[in-house]
Amino acid sequence: MSMTDPIADMLTRVRNATQAGHRRVEIPASNLKRAVAQLLVKQGYVDRFEEIDNDAQGSLRLFLKYYVRDGKQTGVIEGIRRVSRPGRRIFAGKENIPKVCGGYGISILSTNQGILTGHQCRMRGIGGEVLCEVW
Repeated sequence: MSMTDPIADMLTRVRNATQAGHRRVEIPASNLKRAVAQLLVKQGYVDRFEEIDNDAQGSLRLFLKYYVRDGKQTGVIEGIRRVSRPGRRIFAGKENIPKVCGGYGISILSTNQGILTGHQCRMRGIGGEVLCEVW
């Protein structure tokens, strides 16, 4: 069975694993998911990720980050939300790239220069499709 929105599936798996307190989560691999995972690692939301060749498609294993607040373990990813979806594509020009939580979080965009954060897009002066928001 084909999946309609693989990016939403990835974000849901990460959200569920973070809320359940899991140390890692596996998702089916693709180039787009790999690029999103690299951005999450670079921005400090995920500890690291590794590629696993277990079948024709392979999978990505993301190692999630946590910190302790008031004696309770809390995920670094407080929220993750899909913005553009197959039924309604959301594009942002260079002048109206969304800021997440007043600059506290990041938006991830698909541009003609690759998968970039909202901050990187503002610095380069380009826009694109807003894939998701992470805070």
